Amino acid sequence: MCEHHGNRGLTSAKGPDLNRRSFLKSSAAGTIAVALPVGMMGFAGSALAASSVKGTHGNGFCNVAFFITQAKQLAKDDGLTLEFVNTPSFADQVTFLGTGEVDVSVLPYTNFMALYDAGAPVKIVAGGGVQGVYIVAQPGLDTPAKLKGKTLGTFQNDTLEVLPYDWLKKNGVAYKDVTVRYMDSMGEMVAAFKGGAIDIASTIEPYGSSLLSEVKGSVLLSDGIDIYGPQYTDCVLAASTRLIEKDPKSVKALIKAMLKAQLAWETDQEKLLSETLVGTYYKTSIENARVGAKAQPAKVDQRAQEEFILNRVESVMAMGYIKKKPGRDAIDWSFLEQAIAEVPDVYSKLKYKSA
Repeated sequence: MCEHHGNRGLTSAKGPDLNRRSFLKSSAAGTIAVALPVGMMGFAGSALAASSVKGTHGNGFCNVAFFITQAKQLAKDDGLTLEFVNTPSFADQVTFLGTGEVDVSVLPYTNFMALYDAGAPVKIVAGGGVQGVYIVAQPGLDTPAKLKGKTLGTFQNDTLEVLPYDWLKKNGVAYKDVTVRYMDSMGEMVAAFKGGAIDIASTIEPYGSSLLSEVKGSVLLSDGIDIYGPQYTDCVLAASTRLIEKDPKSVKALIKAMLKAQLAWETDQEKLLSETLVGTYYKTSIENARVGAKAQPAKVDQRAQEEFILNRVESVMAMGYIKKKPGRDAIDWSFLEQAIAEVPDVYSKLKYKSA
């Protein structure tokens, strides 16, 4: 999951002035194409020369393998350092990847598709996490019919917007029958729901579990599994094509480290939560984090989710965010496959991997 607001006005397709919200609206209207000049992709004196990659991230548990990789620097054995860039907002997370200010990002696949549709030089190279997207309603709003005229808090063209769109449609409620309020941050979402300013919150773990436990009588309308099935994709790992072309070993090394991080997460979750993650990467209680961690597993190998990723974008098209369905060339699993081949003992022990 990625939170959204923008403050970098889109004036042209040159330089880094690419505002994500304007970017999405403009690309949906077919008015822009991304044209990035040579040398803009964030490599000068950093990613290649220093054997490091710069990355951005969201804040849900779909980022957990990415977080552990960075916290423990698990790619150092392969000579690689992962550096996180603090973006002005989580909306800028997408902007930074699209304009090349960072090399990699764990982000919702829906956001990736908007970048790809607009011509940004990026590819999906691995997965991040699955499941864990929640639709939570205020007490008493326990049926789809009761939601008409109510206010939905969500994030633009996120998996957190696509899920309620799909869920409402499946349950006979048009998206236009609810008032959609785009939030600026997950903190704002949580505060708005607790304060009664929104009736429905589309949120991510561990914050969905937090609302359910802290707002008495709140209702879990969907966890996504009811309409998508188990292990549906939330976030993916995307890389700039320049990194892929100029430093493919770093892409493989990063994914290899994330596989190690996933195994560490699956085998020593309690220690990682208390000593590394809660308070630093997740602003929630240890109790809520435990619940959220179970609801949204890390899954770096999402080859089995490829059809889901490509087919779900039909909803993104229907919502006007992209103009055409991306092909398989948007995804490159080759680095994942190379990484798996180098750590067979790690991969064989993973709980969540492609069938």
